[in-house]
Amino acid sequence: MNSDGAAQGEASRPRTWVLPPIPYATALVLGWWLDRNVLPLPCNLGAATSPLGWLWVGLGLALSAWTLVTFRLRRTTVNPYKAASALCTDGPFRISRNPIYLGDWLILTGASLLLHTWWPLLFAPLLWAALRFGVIRHEEKHLEAKFGDEYRKYKIHVRRWI
Repeated sequence: MNSDGAAQGEASRPRTWVLPPIPYATALVLGWWLDRNVLPLPCNLGAATSPLGWLWVGLGLALSAWTLVTFRLRRTTVNPYKAASALCTDGPFRISRNPIYLGDWLILTGASLLLHTWWPLLFAPLLWAALRFGVIRHEEKHLEAKFGDEYRKYKIHVRRWI
């Protein structure tokens, strides 16, 4: 396929390889299992452990909810397998190009604290790679093919994470 055909394909929808919540859930479940059955890696910050865990989970949920509201207001999809109908650059997208994934990282950190184990966070490099190359790369190609210069300008001003 020539580059025009490839660009048209990317504009029609992202070619996402990984459903984004799956790597996080896998890290959490596998981390919990390893901690309970193989090698405990206790995460204990004293009396602050649970409150900090709930704080991180709450911040992650709030950021994700804010992002979902922004998608809804712009009438575009949150589904990583469907084409975007609008480019979101307001709300949480002013601080991150991937606020839901950032919210997921906060939730994972909080859940690790609540489970009192470091294991899920030890999977961070694998999680990053799965998201970067299995999801974000494809979403960015799609957005650039669909929105062109508008997206390229946005990328200059807003970082991928924070």
